[in-house]
Amino acid sequence: MRCFHAPESLAHDPDFRITNGRVTRNAERAERGRLLLAGLDRLGLVPEAPPRCDDADLLTVHTPEFVAFLETAWTEWQKLPNAGAEVVPNTHPQKTRSTYPRHILGRAGWHLADPSAPIGEHSWTATRRAADCAVAAARAVLDGDPMAYALCRPPGHHSDADSASGHCLLNNAAIAAAHLRRHHERVAVLDIDVHHGNGTQAIFYDRADVLTVSIHADPMDYYPFFNGHAHETGQGAGEGYNLNLALPRDSGDGAWHDAIRQALARIAAFAPGALVLSLGLDAHENDPLRGLAVTTNGFQVAGEMIAAAALPCVMVQEGGYLSADLTDNLAAFLGGAMGKAPETFATDGAR
Repeated sequence: MRCFHAPESLAHDPDFRITNGRVTRNAERAERGRLLLAGLDRLGLVPEAPPRCDDADLLTVHTPEFVAFLETAWTEWQKLPNAGAEVVPNTHPQKTRSTYPRHILGRAGWHLADPSAPIGEHSWTATRRAADCAVAAARAVLDGDPMAYALCRPPGHHSDADSASGHCLLNNAAIAAAHLRRHHERVAVLDIDVHHGNGTQAIFYDRADVLTVSIHADPMDYYPFFNGHAHETGQGAGEGYNLNLALPRDSGDGAWHDAIRQALARIAAFAPGALVLSLGLDAHENDPLRGLAVTTNGFQVAGEMIAAAALPCVMVQEGGYLSADLTDNLAAFLGGAMGKAPETFATDGAR
């Protein structure tokens, strides 16, 4: 399996986050990248540095204003008196009744939907290179590889066309899907991150050529809260082409695998030319953002299930945060998908 990683992404190490009203350390730390690289090494996979993709790949799914903001925000922010080290909004518009502002404070509020996606000095380079990884993996699959993996940092599935949130900046999975769509009449996106892929859903919500399916902890009491419910099925031409499978908090392997089977059945009926997998590993039972209780063995089985669908597959890294299990979980999933899991994990997945 070809894998892609940009070393520049390790310089993105955000600090700011608010949790339950307290300022805390951001969960999307650079150490995640090193733990994920160790997972590739466990399988003997050597990642390639991707070539730069075309700017058009970004603009296919994001607005020009959003892309320009991500590129220039940190530099403009530093010109403010007594500026903080990261771009963090302190005001937000009601966009349906608002005018796009010129000032960096206003644009930060417009484009950053919550304070968990701060922009630091190296964030633009990292997210631009993450998009390069996603497009490189898509190109590898278009060239005939059955699957390819993009180790993207920061992740992307919470970002919609015009705004970022939830540790995400550019939406790498959507960028990969749009790139694949140039060559296939239909493309599917399956998101197995513990959080609903609200940004990906929004980008493709009115389209029938891209099916979006998300398996996640119930957003009635889990981030992103406002989207990810069963009644969200698409609109206009996209009606019926969005499927949300929300699971009760702390669901384990059995319920999660059942949802994957349901998702794969819907994808098979759609008959896409290729699949983009938003590969979140934060559904694990020991993830610090605990929402579900999937075991490491459960990830291995999920990899086997998705590979058995026999669709050309671009795997784009989403969540999965700092725990001793992160390396194991990536190795287990990719190993399962490749039919050569590095070991049999003893954790009982019968929850």
